[in-house]
Amino acid sequence: MAQLIEMPKLSDTMTVGTVVKWHKSKGDDVANGDVLAEIETDKATMDLESFEDGILLEVFVEEGSEAPIGSPLAAVG
Repeated sequence: MAQLIEMPKLSDTMTVGTVVKWHKSKGDDVANGDVLAEIETDKATMDLESFEDGILLEVFVEEGSEAPIGSPLAAVG
C-alpha cells in the first residue's frame, strides 16, 4: 500500500516549502531514515527523511517548486 510523503511544517512560521533537490528518484529503494529531499523553509534548508520502507513510486513536486504544508510530495510503497 502506498504511503504519501507530505510537506512537513519545519518551522513555526512556515506556510510553504520549496523542494530544492530530490536525493531519490522514482523507482529507487527507500528505507526508514533515508534522506529523500532537501526542503527550503522561510529560514533554512533542511533534509526530508523517509519514515517508510519501500520504493519511491511517484514524485508529485519537482525540484524548485513550492508546496503548502500537508500537501503530498511523493508516494512510497
